[in-house]
Amino acid sequence: MTTALERTPRSALATLHRDLRDQWPEHARKLYDHLFGLYGEDDVLPALAASWVAHQRSANTQRAYARGFKMFEEFAREHGVHPVAVKFVLADTFRLYLQNTATWVRVKGGRRGEMVRAGKPYSEASRANALSSASSFFSYLDKVSDDGVKNPFAAVQRPVLDPDYSPTPGYTEQEWAKLLVTARDHHRVAAYRKRAYALLLMLYTCCLRIDSLLNARFEDLGYDKGHRVLLLEKMKGGGRKKKPIPPVAWDALQDYLDGRTDGWLFCTASGGQLDEPAVWRLCASLAKRAGLPVRGPHGTKGDAVTHALAKKDARPDKVQRWADHKDSRTTQRYNRRKELLDDSPGYGLGADLAGALEHGRD
Repeated sequence: MTTALERTPRSALATLHRDLRDQWPEHARKLYDHLFGLYGEDDVLPALAASWVAHQRSANTQRAYARGFKMFEEFAREHGVHPVAVKFVLADTFRLYLQNTATWVRVKGGRRGEMVRAGKPYSEASRANALSSASSFFSYLDKVSDDGVKNPFAAVQRPVLDPDYSPTPGYTEQEWAKLLVTARDHHRVAAYRKRAYALLLMLYTCCLRIDSLLNARFEDLGYDKGHRVLLLEKMKGGGRKKKPIPPVAWDALQDYLDGRTDGWLFCTASGGQLDEPAVWRLCASLAKRAGLPVRGPHGTKGDAVTHALAKKDARPDKVQRWADHKDSRTTQRYNRRKELLDDSPGYGLGADLAGALEHGRD
């Protein structure tokens, strides 16, 4: 007897003249290869999970879900249960596992790629993503299965995320200027110096996500109504958008490109696509050199929105469109985060107390 899960994308692939995997996006193919190495060609899981990832609209969601699903799959496999056979009790235990288990970190001085579980437990955001990924996977199974599949994660409690909290330290405008000067002037290799300077300026002045910028190609540059523009795919919700490039960023970009007319906009020395880990290491290195808190590129867009909203003639609606936020509350959230620090009553109390303590010395 054929089960509902056997009448799914994995078995359907064999009936087609061309393999649908050729059309899958990068993160779906990578997840398929990873699971295929674990489960082989006779198991439905690799094709099911990859089809589910490919079903997601944005590349950012595809990547996040693939990462979260790997965490869930590893947990289920370690407990001797096939992922599609997981029930509520084990699903709820996965929630506790994420809360208490150390994360993987690289072994200092170890072999290349050697990892050990010795890091801090998963953050609330990482736990929420992993649970959301697993839940989305089962919702997808329910859609593609003829007889339906019950979602064991439907009743699992998720971490409560405070929208006004971000673990990433923010930079002031003055600190951004210091970081950019460091990127422009303090690298012994001119090509790397130009790339770092142009990349940071594009991220900051165009209010871009790092994954969106790294997926851009030279062919996406253009001109429209007097503006130099970058045509990008929106990472959330799909669609395309033209981003105007300010002159300071355009000049830095042209200096970096140095006459190049094709390929990835930001590339490696060999012409390959620059990846996020490389940019993270770049930002961390520049921050250390500039004497700033170390962080990756993901706080850049938040800084840009915060600084734009602080301008005297700022229009929140314009900043919202510039930041590609569908909801104005998302844009204002950056202001609230800053106000929670700038407007803290503790500063007033501390100043009065400092005066009293100084007076007590006399």
